[in-house]
Amino acid sequence: GDLHYFLGIEVKQLPNGIFLNQSSYAGKILEKSGMIDCYSAQTPMEARLHLSKSSTCKPVDPTMYRSIIGSLRYLTHTRPDITYAVGIVSRYMEKPAADHLAAVKHILRYIKGTLNLGCFYGREEGMTMQLCGYSDSDHGGDVDDRKSTSGVLFYLNSSPVSWTSQKQKVVALSSCEEEYMAAATAACQGIWLSRHYGKLAGSDPMTVKL
Repeated sequence: GDLHYFLGIEVKQLPNGIFLNQSSYAGKILEKSGMIDCYSAQTPMEARLHLSKSSTCKPVDPTMYRSIIGSLRYLTHTRPDITYAVGIVSRYMEKPAADHLAAVKHILRYIKGTLNLGCFYGREEGMTMQLCGYSDSDHGGDVDDRKSTSGVLFYLNSSPVSWTSQKQKVVALSSCEEEYMAAATAACQGIWLSRHYGKLAGSDPMTVKL
């Protein structure tokens, strides 16, 4: 029969497409972390929040912190909207402090209000398939080493197929440089995706729009 559930990912077969989400798994994360009855938040992370590895706040249980982070990282398989926030709090698993845990709880509060969000892949028969990518970055967002964070998202027509949020490998000396590095990352990913889908379709690589 049709696939409905696989490794925590729910697959809903609809007349006009397929919808993937992890609402049950997200609920288990909230229950495990004691946040099942928390108030919801409007955003995954507070604006202009700056965390540091040298935090002076009270230390928290690292095993518990790492367990929640690991669960959240798996949730990003169908939730590109929390990828950046989860990537940020993942940087402090060695010595987590109270302010790091507060940022994690903010993500959980956001998930509480968006349990049913996921990725929809529509049936677009007869349409020309187009690969469209977006890139963005901050400038020196990490207060410990002043490296910027790149974000890349690719759509195949109207469906998200690839996304990432990662710290850049070198320190950018200007906003132009860090935006260029983010765009270069997106271009590399776009070329790989276009060739990959070309092989699947038995045709030439797809045209990429950035």
